[in-house]
Amino acid sequence: MSSLSQPTAAATPLVLPATRAWAWLVGTALLALAVYYFIGVDQGALSVFGNDTHIHELVHDGRHFLGFPCH
Repeated sequence: MSSLSQPTAAATPLVLPATRAWAWLVGTALLALAVYYFIGVDQGALSVFGNDTHIHELVHDGRHFLGFPCH
């Protein structure tokens, strides 16, 4: 009688050295803070780019969808 199940290879976890893990952690945190700033904080007039409102207008509808007040 033949078996219906096929043997599978065991998955091995990805192991990172601590220095690379910290680099990924810091990079991810900086990226998350940048996204949070551009979507939740940048208001055009208070922008780090001065009176340029291009980024504000780009994420305007997304900011309302995510519940950030805007005006």
